[in-house]
Amino acid sequence: MLTENDLIQIRRDLHQIPELALAEHETHAYLFDKVRSFNQEHLTIREIEELPTALLVRIAGSKPKRTIGYRADIDALPVTEDTDLPFASTHEGRMHACGHDMHMTVALGLIAYFAENQPEDNLLFFFQPAEEEENGGLLAYERGVFEEEWRPDEFYALHDTPNLPAGTIGCRMGTLFAGSAEVDVDFIGKSGHAAFPQDANDMVVAAAAFIGQIQSIVARRIDPIRSGVITFGRFNAGSIRNVIAGSARLEGTIRGLEQTMLVDLMEQIKAIAQGIAKSYGCQVVPTFTQGGYLPVENTPELTKNFIDFMQAKHPEQFKLTEPAMTGEDFGYLLSKIPGTMFWLGVEDEHPLHAATFSPKEEALAPAVSTIRDFLTFRMLQEEGE
Repeated sequence: MLTENDLIQIRRDLHQIPELALAEHETHAYLFDKVRSFNQEHLTIREIEELPTALLVRIAGSKPKRTIGYRADIDALPVTEDTDLPFASTHEGRMHACGHDMHMTVALGLIAYFAENQPEDNLLFFFQPAEEEENGGLLAYERGVFEEEWRPDEFYALHDTPNLPAGTIGCRMGTLFAGSAEVDVDFIGKSGHAAFPQDANDMVVAAAAFIGQIQSIVARRIDPIRSGVITFGRFNAGSIRNVIAGSARLEGTIRGLEQTMLVDLMEQIKAIAQGIAKSYGCQVVPTFTQGGYLPVENTPELTKNFIDFMQAKHPEQFKLTEPAMTGEDFGYLLSKIPGTMFWLGVEDEHPLHAATFSPKEEALAPAVSTIRDFLTFRMLQEEGE
């Protein structure tokens, strides 16, 4: 078993070696070595040729009725850390600004415990690469990672949040995280001299008109009870002040708490694109990429079971939460395998993805203890409960 000091040291080790999606080689090696240091009697480690930085750890149950899966994501963000911590990132321009170092540490704490205390059901731990981009959950599923004895019957995962006290668990029935999709819009017109606008077709004007109309979608074209977000964060056009831009490109993201909302938003964007193209005599080409970032829709029966347990056994540590517009590719895995995602409070004044994000390490030990208790409780339930 790992002590609180052990957990903190592991988190700090991992925090210093952040790596981007599908390039988590040093992280993979650290995880592999750490798992190998635990009791191996009931434990099997599987490296995955089809997804080299992923790692699967299986602990055989004594009287298995099911296989319970637990996922921890392992990648970092292209962020330059600004925390001044003595264990800050040693990889320039990369940082665990989303707390995946905390996620991995909790999973290692659980493995260490159940390696010494054989579980009744089989446990499967999935250290997943490429959550932040590249659709790691989708890649794992499509490449056949979860087959035969490596397929869980139910899946659980956490995501840390600075908005809850350290060690608090938050969850809800229904959607926890929104689904998200990238949207790029290309405008193709005709460039020309700034002094002769009649001979050109200005795509800055067309793109600006498009942006203005986009604001009406969420404000006036969807049910306000059904939440949706459209954000264009990047606008590229032109090369010099006295040349009319003949092309422009917008890059953004759309989010919705239901997949049907995302589809609705895409259709509305397409309709506005067609209108702008006709109005300005140009081409407007929207492209959507969703990949595996489906809404994180918690399975009703399993989630009720999780919430009931938390409210009965750890009421002081549990909070019912509202849905969030952040994206998470665990939603793809939940579309294939039933399960539940929940929050872990890490209490920080800085938001996720900020260069100054610094989660409180006091959350680690309570997280391991509480999730261990839940998994043990779950194993005592009969199949079908």
